[in-house]
Amino acid sequence: MRDAFGLEVPETLEKACDPTRTALLVCDMQVGVLRQVPKRDEVVHAVGRVLAAARSADVRVFFVRHMSLPKNIAGVFQLRQAMAWQRVKTVEEVDPWFLRDSPGFPITPEVEPKPTEAVFDKITMSAFEGTPLDIALRDCGLNAFVIVGVATEVGITPTVRHACDSGLHTRRRNRRLRCGRRGGGTTGLGRDRVRWRRLPHEHRDHLRDLARQRSEKPKGEGLVRPPNGCRAYRRISAATSADARRRAT
Repeated sequence: MRDAFGLEVPETLEKACDPTRTALLVCDMQVGVLRQVPKRDEVVHAVGRVLAAARSADVRVFFVRHMSLPKNIAGVFQLRQAMAWQRVKTVEEVDPWFLRDSPGFPITPEVEPKPTEAVFDKITMSAFEGTPLDIALRDCGLNAFVIVGVATEVGITPTVRHACDSGLHTRRRNRRLRCGRRGGGTTGLGRDRVRWRRLPHEHRDHLRDLARQRSEKPKGEGLVRPPNGCRAYRRISAATSADARRRAT
């Protein structure tokens, strides 16, 4: 720990994550979210181990849940987000998955919060936006937190980025899950292995169709292009073409 201008500046992760000034943040461990996760029990077990360690060390614990609003008050962003997640084309088709009293909303019983632990509800990606989390951490003198949970690209990464901009030290500790894939969240289409989570949903759907078409059509036949191009699409598309050529030969 270095002293500079009356401030203590940590030089190592151990110093930055002093248990007396660190919290554990458990993100989106809800029944309805975990229902969509491959190897759910493995993920719950891993998060449960971190939670048990934090409790044994008397680290303060905060849970956040993702909450859906009723459609009539959800607003434009929430409705568009739900349409993208559920892959429907109209608002009428949207089914609010995480209404407050819905079966998928509660935190899974295996990691149920204790009476001494806080639970905050969010309608945004970041756990800090629109919740009391920031003021609760600072009022307890906490300037660092460890984050665990599921759906890295939906809740964990936005929360970590938000926290860094707010001057908090963060440490992500979980079996990372991106788009239902364990580990790295990369596609298996070719050697380039571009991050799948960078693609808009319409490009992901098109690439699945593209891979299927290229496996079925003779070499050289034309394929339908997506309505909008992007760099990540072009890289995966090229990798898919290479795979198709190798199979053809």
